[in-house]
Amino acid sequence: MNKQPTRRSTLLAAAMGVTLVFGAVSQVNAQSMAERNAQRRANKESSKGSTTKAENQFPNATRTAPDAKASSKGGAKLQKMMEFYDKEKAAEARAVADEIIANTAFNAYERSFAAQIGAQLAYDGDDSKAAIAYLKQALEFNGLDNNGHFGAMFMMAQLQLQEDQYADSLATADRFLAETKSTKPEHLIVRGNALYRLERYPEAAKAIKQAIDASPEPKVEWQQLLMASYIENNQGADAAKIAEAIAAKTPNDKRAQMNVAAVYSQADMLDKAAVVLEKVRAAGQFTEDKDYRQLYATYLNLDGKEKEAAGVITEGLEKGVLKPDYQAYVALAQSYYFSDQTAKSIDAYKKAAPLAPDGETYLNLARVLWQEDRIPEAKEAAKQAIAKGVKKPDDANKILALKGK
Repeated sequence: MNKQPTRRSTLLAAAMGVTLVFGAVSQVNAQSMAERNAQRRANKESSKGSTTKAENQFPNATRTAPDAKASSKGGAKLQKMMEFYDKEKAAEARAVADEIIANTAFNAYERSFAAQIGAQLAYDGDDSKAAIAYLKQALEFNGLDNNGHFGAMFMMAQLQLQEDQYADSLATADRFLAETKSTKPEHLIVRGNALYRLERYPEAAKAIKQAIDASPEPKVEWQQLLMASYIENNQGADAAKIAEAIAAKTPNDKRAQMNVAAVYSQADMLDKAAVVLEKVRAAGQFTEDKDYRQLYATYLNLDGKEKEAAGVITEGLEKGVLKPDYQAYVALAQSYYFSDQTAKSIDAYKKAAPLAPDGETYLNLARVLWQEDRIPEAKEAAKQAIAKGVKKPDDANKILALKGK
């Protein structure tokens, strides 16, 4: 009978999966105060039927903008809505907007503009679903100039993304790009984001890279999304290049460094992952339980690095950062055992076994004790193993049958 615990059966149980520590790319750009004030001024001028021509934001658009403006009756109604809007009386402004939208006597421009304002009010009130409904109406009425029309379409694509309506967001983004012919990176990235959410990773990577290449200063979160797309598409080397570039720009940023290590791990470049993690540890930035787990798991999956794993676990426990749970203690026991520190391995097993979900850890403890000729203790551990339940009770019974008290 094999007296010692098998390496893989318990090492893999101790190893923790690693994940990238960045959040999802921002799906809707929050307006700054300056942008909100500028939008209010534009809306106010538009409601008055201002003849001042705004810069065409979509010069290559295929749509011919309608030559629509407010009627005398409609203009007065829009003015009333905007007075409420400017005074931040959202409920009153939205009620007037709804009235205009519902009344077919008002023209396409008036109803489109009211729907546009309704969407902004709903969005400001954290009612994204209602905002999407308003935006759909603004597009259906088809009364806005190209700036307003396509601005509404782009906002709808973003909000659909935020509401997990990924297929709808992609359809809206595709329509927007087809009709505007826009190559602006802030427009392209929404399509890439939607493709990523739909798990269409090769297409997502292509779209996101297009956005990044079109931007003189691509946002870090765009690069992170491309990195995630590469990982999901098993392009570990490409993901690593991005992670390395981000980390090189921010050498003291723990999150960036941990991301590099995570990408290396997922690309099966564990030796590189360990080097990066050790630098973070040496900088005193291991402040969370998961930090120590990521490093010791990396060492446990590298041949001949069990001693290093034991050192990491011990440090984490002594500092009170690594939680003293079953996973930590069984990993410590394994690390000591395979680095020929049997006595320390036994001590760690004794801490891990009572916390284990079954009796397998007690059985491994019994085997190690037997190997050290500590028969009475081995028998006691075997009894505990049977009591908690093991897959192969015969193995425990053989230990119980050993000669010696």
